[in-house]
Amino acid sequence: MRIVVALGGNALLKRGQPMTAEAQRANVQIAAAALAEIYPGNELVITHGNGPQVGLLALQGAAYKPEEVYPLDVLGAQTEGMIGYMIEQELGNLLPFEVPFATILTMVEVDPADPGFASPTKFIGPVYSGDEAARLKAEKGWVMKQDGDKWRKVVPSPQPKQIFEVRPIRWLLEKGTIVIAAGGGGIPTVYEPGRKLRGIEAVIDKDLCSELLAHQLEADFFLMATDADAVFVDWGKPTAKAFRRASPAAMRDYEFPAGSMGPKVAAACHFAETTGKKSGIGALGDLAAILRGEAGTTIANSVHDIEWAAA
Repeated sequence: MRIVVALGGNALLKRGQPMTAEAQRANVQIAAAALAEIYPGNELVITHGNGPQVGLLALQGAAYKPEEVYPLDVLGAQTEGMIGYMIEQELGNLLPFEVPFATILTMVEVDPADPGFASPTKFIGPVYSGDEAARLKAEKGWVMKQDGDKWRKVVPSPQPKQIFEVRPIRWLLEKGTIVIAAGGGGIPTVYEPGRKLRGIEAVIDKDLCSELLAHQLEADFFLMATDADAVFVDWGKPTAKAFRRASPAAMRDYEFPAGSMGPKVAAACHFAETTGKKSGIGALGDLAAILRGEAGTTIANSVHDIEWAAA
């Protein structure tokens, strides 16, 4: 079975943790253990978030002259290599020596006229207090939005149109390689007149890009690992309950937070509807159980009525 696994931010850096290499490696070790459990007998493609890492590099770059600061697309490429290196190494410490790995720098085409450029929504970087956010907005011209009880920088998040490296990813899979690709939603690029490709200041939603990758690779299962056990209705309320199984049509009768679960549910529904295959959303430690339909939330066309998880 060909599986695309999208690792949520908690797989690399939990909220409130220091943005150190040691903290990230410790979290990657946990993710690697879960991935190693589902690898035997399957083809595996891993995607991941990079918001905190890109934000940290941007902060470090702010120490230099404005003309020396690297643009966001280049920072995205840097984090793809850094995070891919950690995932490869920690998975390699768990799986047999002969298992090959490859991290692919992944360019993704977006439309320069995408409405996402007019309304930045994608969080990157660390969290700030209200006063700190106001200062950074005034000093650097950043767009800041509230994320929980804190504030973070937001940048445009256009829709992914095309993943350029699909063919080499497919070739690697055919040779038994575990592939890490489309990190952070891929490197956003646009075509200029004359079909000249260039990077652009944006961050593509990781889950939407991962779904596009899963679709183009003809994956058998699209799995999104997050910091929640499943998709919940009335999340955070006494009336909260988890979906165990649901159809895409049933999920669209509910609203989910735009900055967190919303894109995951949208991506899962789109994959199920357009491919006829299953998507799963749930906790990182439950990957194997989600594949078996025993944990998390499964979204599939074959489900006719919502099935709720036991309380």
